Amino acid sequence: MGMPQPSAIWTAAQVRLLPVDGKRYEVVAGELLVTPAPGRAHQRAVGGLFLLIATYLESAGRAEVLFSPADIEIDEHTLVQPDLFVVPLPEGRRSPNWTDVTTLLLAVEVLSPSTARYDRLTKRHLYQQQGVEYWIVDLDARIVERWLPGSDRPEILAEHLAWQPDSSRPPLVIDLEQLFERVWGEG
Repeated sequence: MGMPQPSAIWTAAQVRLLPVDGKRYEVVAGELLVTPAPGRAHQRAVGGLFLLIATYLESAGRAEVLFSPADIEIDEHTLVQPDLFVVPLPEGRRSPNWTDVTTLLLAVEVLSPSTARYDRLTKRHLYQQQGVEYWIVDLDARIVERWLPGSDRPEILAEHLAWQPDSSRPPLVIDLEQLFERVWGEG
């Protein structure tokens, strides 16, 4: 009987060399994650959240929301592409390089059948270790799982989500029922 072969430990540099083929390649703690291109409902949710968050952040000028594809390198063995993410702006400037992104204020993943395990386990643990607020948007259940750094359980939100990255400003309040109606073409 042969010995099991150890799985390869991937690096961010190796992932950057993979082909541009419509799939999303990420690596977390050396584990390669490969997922297919997202569907239309997924992209509607990402677009809707992007518009809401971008509008909210625009007036303050201290952070910006971006979307994948992106190469957010946490360390040599961890490169992620969150669906949406918020980064602080150093002195109000927008940087042209992904390598300048060293801190995330928020990471958002919209679930799909091929990403649910990674989003709920692998990436959640990573973002919590990094001290990042993390939202998992479940389109089928019409909920958002909101994970705060250090929390053992998510806050499950179905009606409204309030996000306040800066205590000196009022929170962004997202009407989740309305968001899901738009995603599914009901509103």
